[in-house]
Amino acid sequence: MDVIKVLVVVVLLGIVFSLGSALFHLSRGKGDPKKMVRALTIRVGLSVALFILLMLAWYNGLITPHGLGN
Repeated sequence: MDVIKVLVVVVLLGIVFSLGSALFHLSRGKGDPKKMVRALTIRVGLSVALFILLMLAWYNGLITPHGLGN
């Protein structure tokens, strides 16, 4: 399996885990709101990093976009 594909899946799992962590801290009424904000900040950072990773991989020819009909 391609290293880029594995890296994309790992980052996506990190995004989902961070979002779940923020939801957990939100659902706890007496929880620390700083933890929720930190989890959401990590999620946004991972999303931006994933976007940059995909653009760099496309620019370097490691991945190729294709249409739905191909």
